[in-house]
Amino acid sequence: MQEPSALFSELQTLATEQRNPRSLAIDAASTREILEIINTEDHKVPIAVREELPYIAQAVDLVVEAFHHGGRLFYVGAGTSGRLGVLDASECPPTYGTPPEMVQGLIAGGPEAVFRSREGAEDVEAHGIRALQDAGVTPADVVCGIAASRRTPYVVGAINYARTLGCKTLYVTCNPRAEFNLDVDVAICPVVGPEVIMGSTRMKSGTAQKLVLNLITTASMIRLGKVYQNMMVDLQMTSRKLVERSRRTVMMVTGLDYEAAARVMEQADGHVKTALVMTLADVSADEARHRLQQTNGFVRPAITGDFSA
Repeated sequence: MQEPSALFSELQTLATEQRNPRSLAIDAASTREILEIINTEDHKVPIAVREELPYIAQAVDLVVEAFHHGGRLFYVGAGTSGRLGVLDASECPPTYGTPPEMVQGLIAGGPEAVFRSREGAEDVEAHGIRALQDAGVTPADVVCGIAASRRTPYVVGAINYARTLGCKTLYVTCNPRAEFNLDVDVAICPVVGPEVIMGSTRMKSGTAQKLVLNLITTASMIRLGKVYQNMMVDLQMTSRKLVERSRRTVMMVTGLDYEAAARVMEQADGHVKTALVMTLADVSADEARHRLQQTNGFVRPAITGDFSA
């Protein structure tokens, strides 16, 4: 008689692998009923994430500290989790003007796995180690594992290796904190309950992970001075949309009309922060750049000239 494997036994106990009693009849439901069942379950996600805010705050502080010392943030995941890390990392440069290497996403199976599933790529811890080695991870960096089940070998291997280097480590999982047994600096555990379709962690778990990653990088970028009021002011004007968004930002903050905003943006070499300080502090482009340098890129004190803030 064949005995169940250790993996089989482990899957039986994971919160993310349980059957959801509220969707047992979903296969017999109407289209509208299917959508209502899914949507009702989705409402639980932001509540679960909110309960993890104290831990997310700790993670943000570690990431900001690393950034201040030239470190980087690496996301490591497989499947949906890996794709979410790649997505969050890829959106930082156009949104916040960061260099591409500052936030990076590593996915089991390599870049091709972003577009086409490569089952089995996640099953070897050594592959996670190799990914970090190939990326040149150093002790100054933060490594964030993302795995709804927590158990993904590719991610576990990467995190354990990062610890040996002296990196700060984070872990995002959708299983309870009481069952988390990895040695990391901060574990973030939004428990969203069983998926509507058993084991389909691209659903509630994926949504929770996306919210957590958004919180980590958005809060970190705000802490780095890349937002003024509630506007992106370090975005890169790499498309027509971003050029127009930059002008609109200057117009909204300063009250300039379209033509005047375009002129000051030209004088500021396309840099929104410089344009804002020039206009609101009534200084030259050179003085605006100097002030921003003195305030480490924060717009508010650059405008007021309070360099001690």
